[in-house]
Amino acid sequence: MTEKEKMLNGHLYCALDQEIRELQQKAKTLTYEYNLTRPDEGEKRQSILKELFGECSPLAFIEPNFRCDFGFNIYIEGLIVVNYNCVMLDTSPIRIGANAFIGPGTCLACAGHPLIPEERNQGFVVSKPITIEKNVWIGANCTVVGGVTIGEGSMIGAGSVVTKDIPAGVVAAGNPCRVLRNITEADKVL
Repeated sequence: MTEKEKMLNGHLYCALDQEIRELQQKAKTLTYEYNLTRPDEGEKRQSILKELFGECSPLAFIEPNFRCDFGFNIYIEGLIVVNYNCVMLDTSPIRIGANAFIGPGTCLACAGHPLIPEERNQGFVVSKPITIEKNVWIGANCTVVGGVTIGEGSMIGAGSVVTKDIPAGVVAAGNPCRVLRNITEADKVL
């Protein structure tokens, strides 16, 4: 099994592998081009995202600067708005549902490293997927780690570190992120 196949199947893999490095280089080149686009170059941005991502809605709005590891492991459904300086370490699939809003400075990090220093020092990586369901709002400067699902309609407070699944329809915040309360009809402002 190749290192890429190991990565895609959720096994420990070596990030120093030549094929892995070439795939990352392609993503770096595409994100570099994306980050140099002008604000009025929407069609060019969409073209780059379509080439970069595994699946990309034409309603994906991602503000530069944007970074990712591979791109092909990112799947976007419907309208999403990603604010400035987002990083997606997509060593496993990152799935983002329609109507998701992701605040500036957010990091979605599927990648992790072994606890044993000798393994880590040899370039080995572990990885778990991230799922952000429909209608989720993630505040500024949040980190979401691999293996996490954020349930439909939930809101993650700014500065949170999400290390465990968050159920649907809640407000959650903190480090580690925890559920504060349910979202109710009383929260409507219109």
